[in-house]
Amino acid sequence: MSLVVDASVSISWCLQDEFAPATRDLLISVNDEGGVAPALWPYEVVNALILAERRDRISGEGLLSCIDLLSSLPITLDTDQWSTHFPGVAEIAQRFRLTIYDASYLELAARREMPLATLDQRLRVAAERLGVPLA
Repeated sequence: MSLVVDASVSISWCLQDEFAPATRDLLISVNDEGGVAPALWPYEVVNALILAERRDRISGEGLLSCIDLLSSLPITLDTDQWSTHFPGVAEIAQRFRLTIYDASYLELAARREMPLATLDQRLRVAAERLGVPLA
């Protein structure tokens, strides 16, 4: 697996106004080498896509196409995070004033010693402060 994928990067793969060469390269990397995400990833991503549809940023057909695309990617979900790693997630959330959702991506990247792919500026700063490389 190549990196930890957060929702902001995943959503950028689906929204034309957010898709850029750097995010395209991350998509190619995940497609070729795989990625990992916390178990909350699909719920967070689909929720954001539904909100984008409501705001006319994506069509209903586009929403379904994006779900198909994301479902086809070799992204492994880290399902043991709640029971085993949640204290670390909570500590990261408190320390860096992140949402618990964002902290879950950072904790996973730190624990697995993998780069973190995110467009979220606050999360990027926290990763740098924690010594987690950014993709």
